[in-house]
Amino acid sequence: MTPIPQSRDILLVGAPVDSGKARRGCLMGPDAYRTAGLAEALGRLGLTVRDLGNVTPAEAAPAPDMPPHVYAPAETAGWTAALAEAGARAVAQGLPIFLGGDHSLSLGSIAGVAHHAAAQGRPQFILWLDAHSDIHTPQSTGSGNLHGTPIGYVTGRAGFHGFPPVPHPVPEANICMIGLRSVDEAERAALAETAIRRHDMREIDERGIARPLAEFLADVERANGMLHVSLDVDFLDPSFAPAVGTTVPGGATMREAHLVMEMVCDSGLLTSLDLVELNPFLDDRGRTAQVMVDLAASALGRRVFDRPTRAYS
Repeated sequence: MTPIPQSRDILLVGAPVDSGKARRGCLMGPDAYRTAGLAEALGRLGLTVRDLGNVTPAEAAPAPDMPPHVYAPAETAGWTAALAEAGARAVAQGLPIFLGGDHSLSLGSIAGVAHHAAAQGRPQFILWLDAHSDIHTPQSTGSGNLHGTPIGYVTGRAGFHGFPPVPHPVPEANICMIGLRSVDEAERAALAETAIRRHDMREIDERGIARPLAEFLADVERANGMLHVSLDVDFLDPSFAPAVGTTVPGGATMREAHLVMEMVCDSGLLTSLDLVELNPFLDDRGRTAQVMVDLAASALGRRVFDRPTRAYS
């Protein structure tokens, strides 16, 4: 398999979104990635890196039809509009990395890159690396936290009153979730009605992580798709990455996470990347920020030895 050449122009898009849940701290995430040396790490790989600074949210008014228990919906709608615009603009210029910020930023980042994919006549695919499926709508979420809704939004589910419309929903069959281990009853019922590929940690234990990922990447390549990877800190086991407010034991090991990123790199398919849910307030001397920087570097070419991953070669 011949990898498709990736853009060498990497665009860092700061998304200090902290409205997707009540626990504060993710707004510090973009600067933590910068301090941990993300631009420098990618520059050492021969990549051209441009930091576009931080996006600011658009003005948005509260929607009367939004359920009252939903936390900060107008603020999140404003972030969604701004990030969709920034994402569409950035992916037209290079490979954007969205520096989060909580996972509600993906409502905007994915909507933006999907809009660009549609303009190019190419299908949008999503690799969702997360302990949670995040397929809630504002009506189904018990917590009211909108960081649990991005997949619901970008696939076109109803109920996002006051949010920008999604002109190009991502087809369910184009989404692959890996690392699931905290899925509530409403999400389980919703997923059962979809074509979303989902691989929980039991399956990863039994089958390994490379095989389902290789199958998905092969489908992306056959479709000439654009691949957005959304990497949540809680994809990893909290023993490796403690700086997240939604820790769930039993996550991916460091070696599994690096294998995923190396396979993504080998495929040559990556067109955009989210780094989300880093809460530096909960970190241990920058440990989690550095882990996420290292994983991003693996997705963009860092290797111990220069060889392709056998599972995707």
